[in-house]
Amino acid sequence: MMAQIVFYPIIVQLLLAISLLFSWKWIKWQKIISNVGSVLSLGIAIWLFSTTWTEGTLTVQAGNWQAPFGISFVSDTFAATLVLLTAISGMAVSFFSVGTIMPARLKFGFLPIFHFLLLGLNGAFLTGDIFNLYVWFEIILISSFVLITLGGEKTQIEGAIKYFTLNIFASVIFLTAIAVLYGLTGSLNMADLALKVPEIQNRALVEVTAILFLIGFGIKSALFPLYFWLPASYHTPPPAVSAIFGGLLTKVGVYALIRVFTLIFVGDAFLENIILVLAFLTLFSGALGALTQNNFSKVFSYLIICHIGYMILGLGLYTEIAITGVVFYLIHDIIAKTNLFMIGGLIYRITGTYSMRDSGGLYAKYPLISLLIIIPFFSLVGVPPLSGFWAKLTLISESFKAGNYWLIAAIIFATFITLFVIARIWSEVFWKESKPLPKLQNFRYFEKLKLQKKILIVGPIVFLTLISLYIGFGAEYIQRLATRVANELMDNQQYIQAVLGVNTTN
Repeated sequence: MMAQIVFYPIIVQLLLAISLLFSWKWIKWQKIISNVGSVLSLGIAIWLFSTTWTEGTLTVQAGNWQAPFGISFVSDTFAATLVLLTAISGMAVSFFSVGTIMPARLKFGFLPIFHFLLLGLNGAFLTGDIFNLYVWFEIILISSFVLITLGGEKTQIEGAIKYFTLNIFASVIFLTAIAVLYGLTGSLNMADLALKVPEIQNRALVEVTAILFLIGFGIKSALFPLYFWLPASYHTPPPAVSAIFGGLLTKVGVYALIRVFTLIFVGDAFLENIILVLAFLTLFSGALGALTQNNFSKVFSYLIICHIGYMILGLGLYTEIAITGVVFYLIHDIIAKTNLFMIGGLIYRITGTYSMRDSGGLYAKYPLISLLIIIPFFSLVGVPPLSGFWAKLTLISESFKAGNYWLIAAIIFATFITLFVIARIWSEVFWKESKPLPKLQNFRYFEKLKLQKKILIVGPIVFLTLISLYIGFGAEYIQRLATRVANELMDNQQYIQAVLGVNTTN
């Protein structure tokens, strides 16, 4: 019965979303249900993580149909970690959204759709079936499309069209890849595929299928060259939506890439070289894009693209230590990017603008908040001993061992560009004298909010900042976790045995 807790993160989010739909007319109750449910969801995620850590990989067969014929749900250390990170970020954004989202948007179903999005994320992380992964991706896509368009402003609609068009194209490629893979193997269970794919004689067709998966997941991860949908869309919705998008949505694509290319398509030097080239170009293009922006929300969007390159780089190196660095960076990046967009929302709430040129004087007006914000900024850059430093150090070390000095150059270049743009934001928004700006009509400036609202906005930022500090100063524990995840990913026999109940080692 202990294994049944694998379902709980999915069931809780489903029940929360349904409860919020029934509370459609009562906004106050929606806020309470969402916040209390998010705390409960975090508790369940901690329980699942703790059980997985002590008991090992947990598996449940939906409908009691045994693998590989039924749909498997699997909680290994990697999946349990991402469910926990989803719960942490989801709880922070839930409280932040209550403090920032306009009542009109809440009346039109923001919170139910938000929890449907978290439902899709948890399902994607826990499924052990490749087609079921596609289904969860579609739930995520539909929910995110509703969130990005909620409010119906012109910029939102324009951003949503670009977002939906590229992501639905990625879904078509993903579905095509699944169809080809099923035709080759007759199976959709990922553990079963891990056994059958190496036995296929037509390796060229296997390689083409793998490239289709790489393209589909690469678009969803915002890899070069099909990343332009992200900076065109992520800055358009409210900051609470951008926060959950920036923290988790692209990471689902990264998770899928890591899962598929460490479990199903393993040990292909050609694919690893392609991934390394894409990582290199993603690092450079994201960094250069961030340099050209005046809107700090767009800067954050390009930094998402740039930093995805670090994770894909480690996957391309494909050593256990490199995968350890990828997992460490993934943990850091989910927390840091979620916090970054909430910080952007706070700055906008104070100044009434996203323009760096038009901003200024934030440090003089709010010194304590400014000092709070500088910690996530430094974490993002990778200032030692904060969270972003350790993973980069691991990736640089592995690139050096592999003799890939051009990858080291890309990592250092992207780090310095991140430092430059963060320093620019600090100089423009916080340090320079403020300019007199016309007051926005019907806009709730931070200084005029009640204390409760201010706490709901600043509190989640403090919470995630403390998590980032723990990741940095408690790097020993995060490294231990990342090492265990990397060991399980590189030794995929553990996953196969847990799902299928067979020992494939000789």
